Amino acid sequence: MLSVLRFRDFRLLWLSQSASMIGDALIIVAIGLYVTRLTGDAGDVGLVLAAYSIPLVLFLLFGGVLADRLPRQRVMVVTDVIRALLHGALAVLIATGTVRVWMMVIVGVFFGMAQAFFQPAYTGLVPQTVPEADIQSAQALGGVSRELAAFASPALATALVLGVGGAFAFGLDALTFAVSAAMLMRVRSRSRGVHIEGGSVLFELRQGWTAVRERTWVLGTILAFSAALLLSLAPFLVLGATVAKQVYGTEAVFGFANAAWGVGTISGALIGLRWRPRRPMLTGMIVCSPWPAAIALYGAGPPQLLLYPALAVAGLGIGLFGVWWETALAQRIPPQLLSRVSAWDWMGSLALLPLGYLLAGPVAQVVGEVTVLVGGGLLGSLACALGLLPKSTRTLARLADAPAVPIEAAGLAVSPVL
Repeated sequence: MLSVLRFRDFRLLWLSQSASMIGDALIIVAIGLYVTRLTGDAGDVGLVLAAYSIPLVLFLLFGGVLADRLPRQRVMVVTDVIRALLHGALAVLIATGTVRVWMMVIVGVFFGMAQAFFQPAYTGLVPQTVPEADIQSAQALGGVSRELAAFASPALATALVLGVGGAFAFGLDALTFAVSAAMLMRVRSRSRGVHIEGGSVLFELRQGWTAVRERTWVLGTILAFSAALLLSLAPFLVLGATVAKQVYGTEAVFGFANAAWGVGTISGALIGLRWRPRRPMLTGMIVCSPWPAAIALYGAGPPQLLLYPALAVAGLGIGLFGVWWETALAQRIPPQLLSRVSAWDWMGSLALLPLGYLLAGPVAQVVGEVTVLVGGGLLGSLACALGLLPKSTRTLARLADAPAVPIEAAGLAVSPVL
């Protein structure tokens, strides 16, 4: 896995994203903890999270078109600068004691818009920084970084928000985006045959949708995760801190639960580097389908000695699935369509998440927080299992390992590893 770091452009991309991923993972937990402390209202937590996610969903498709038209690293630099300024300003508001929930909503709206243009560009750029034969290794290393952030950041967010204050959490996130932008400015990627399609935005959006619709393994997986995020993840992020305080007596358990999840996802990403199953989508969906059930277990309030290992096992499946899914997309989607297909993937998967954020609090007031987490978790596992219905998901075969590509032919800069 570490051998892909010999490619200078991938190394810069990986370092930049390792920095910003720490901030991203930190902020999701920090919002839940900080807003809960600020107002004590789970509905406010859902409102702020929805403000971050609704623009992300609305603008992802346009972000995919833009990323297939323009140099992807330039798109990413601009969005990193915007997000650094937004969270830097929010850190100042929190530090001065002038922040209000409506201010966090406004910041979240613009932040989500910027992220909508960043994510498809990143997905399309990774395969442009390594030879074809090294795509899975690059995806695995990126996955390890993401999961390390998912492991470390919740505990860091808990320590910052509950210890020294929310301003430090958002300020640190702003700094990670500045570091990311500085490194991305030095990336020079190969083309992979990427070219401007020409034609209207709607025409290019339809091209991306056609590529998704023609591959039922892609469409079925997107729909399954869309339902699971609505039913399971959204309630967990909105109600997790509240439930932890009710059941365990402290919101810190919410941060530690996310950290335990991260231990599993890191392990899954590492295993996914070497494990190349003959049916990657079938195996991936099987191992990741139980993850919503772990949220149901969290809501049930078992002893912490049982809770954290169970969350780690659930995270293991997600880590494995992430490597195989991103590799399959990178290898099987035409390069000039990859950012648009990624945008449809993100948009479809996240489409219902804002609704989940907004509904979790009101529904919990009627039936109780624990009932929402337990019921939603079980239904989410069922939704993931239904993702195996498309035949192509069950039969999609692993591509034969691509032949090694000479460094010069790949058009990639190579330098000693760090």
